[in-house]
Amino acid sequence: MNCRYTIQVALGAALLLGLAPQGSAAAIPISVLRSAADFAVLGASTVTNTGATLLTGSPTGTANLGLWPGTSVTDAGLVTFTNGAIVAGAAAQQAQADALLAYNDLSARLGGTLTDPDLGGYHGLTALVPGIYDFAESAAITGTLELNAQGADEAYWIFQIPSALTTASNASVRFINLNPLGNRGADINVFWLVGTSATLGTDTAFAGNILAETSITMNHGATIFSGRALALGGAVTMDSNTINVVPVPEPSTFSALTVGLAVLCGRSRRRREA
Repeated sequence: MNCRYTIQVALGAALLLGLAPQGSAAAIPISVLRSAADFAVLGASTVTNTGATLLTGSPTGTANLGLWPGTSVTDAGLVTFTNGAIVAGAAAQQAQADALLAYNDLSARLGGTLTDPDLGGYHGLTALVPGIYDFAESAAITGTLELNAQGADEAYWIFQIPSALTTASNASVRFINLNPLGNRGADINVFWLVGTSATLGTDTAFAGNILAETSITMNHGATIFSGRALALGGAVTMDSNTINVVPVPEPSTFSALTVGLAVLCGRSRRRREA
């Protein structure tokens, strides 16, 4: 068991939990993705994987890996699914069509322009409240981006990026001020509309649904702890990653999960040292 990698994934999920003042925001449900919502990964030309990658769904949401019109999935045997599978043919073709419809729908919505292309500077008092944000060209995350849900269960963020999205190594996206009495993020949705390619740096802890017109690259250890990687025109490249399409666990569930992982890692470490 790769303890550092496994606990990092659990801690990424923990970033979604927070205390909240009361607030409200209109919902954009995940159903805007139509059949593409059933995919954790969707590629157009190829899907390439290196190392152990985990795609996690739930009893009510699948985490499929899809490819269309391409046919080459590299090292698929190293991808582990929780309620998911490799999907090709007509189902993947429909998912690509639905992802494009969602991209066009969300891109047409009007919002405000962010003049600072580095989203890593938005945290604390400048954390981004729910809304639609567009950029002049590319966008980056070099530190921690905080998204302030303002106590709303149905908060959403849409980032409209004409060019590329890039995150630095160890960059992160986290939520604050989720409603502790509500669904705890189950209806919180983030959409990243990327005009060219998206690249997640090593060990990035990311959140949201990436819809990239060209390609998506996830460097070693990068995690999408609530979202999807959907490439409309190019490849998806993975390297020992985790993508969770499941809602955020309840705090009690997460605490038990973290303790359990720590115990398992401790036992595994003692066996190696024996």
